Amino acid sequence: MRIPRIYIDKPITANSNLELDGPTAHYLLKVLRMESGRELILFNGQSGEYNAIIESAGKKNLTCTVADHTPKECESTLNTELAIGVSRGERMDWVLQKATELGVSRIVPLFAERTEVKLKGERLDKKVQHWQQILISACEQCTRNTLPVLATPTTLEQYVKTSQAEQKFVLHHRTEKQLRDITKPQSAALLIGPEGGLTEEEIKIAEAQGFNPLALGPRVLRTETAPIAALSVLQFVWGDF
Repeated sequence: MRIPRIYIDKPITANSNLELDGPTAHYLLKVLRMESGRELILFNGQSGEYNAIIESAGKKNLTCTVADHTPKECESTLNTELAIGVSRGERMDWVLQKATELGVSRIVPLFAERTEVKLKGERLDKKVQHWQQILISACEQCTRNTLPVLATPTTLEQYVKTSQAEQKFVLHHRTEKQLRDITKPQSAALLIGPEGGLTEEEIKIAEAQGFNPLALGPRVLRTETAPIAALSVLQFVWGDF
């Protein structure tokens, strides 16, 4: 039987008791139907994971006995940053989930000229919370113990001025430059547009800030396909694939 991996946003101490409540307890008790004696793996993004056993289960909370700490990490040797235009429907959710599985280190949601999703105020706050939960669920599934950083959504113009990656790329199909000719960096950033892609002016703005044009073959990729393909290539050429 698979042992559930659960992220909790609180300190965890080895060889101690820990009470879980709220959405985490609801998920364990009502969705997974966990009972006393069941094993868990707990992590909080602060290095490694902890083995635990449910000691008692109530209606709305449960108590775990936390055992030993395992300093397990499966982070890539390549630090990757994905700046992606916010897209409609489930496309953005899918990108966040798969990028996490592929080891992305930081994700920056962008508002670009062709972004069709209008978010601000409370609606934006709720969407960011939703995206954060997707990252958590993806880490629980793929055995990552370190959550990718979800940056505050920003404009493309502001982002390209602040990215600190050693090697920066703006993906579009209008260039013939490819990855194989570039020396391996310690960190890399990918800038990808929303549906409809980046405008010529946005590409020029990115290039003026040190972003190199990069193509992924002769075909035009969708906004949800391009980041997955690009991250996979980066991990294969420079990372841990």
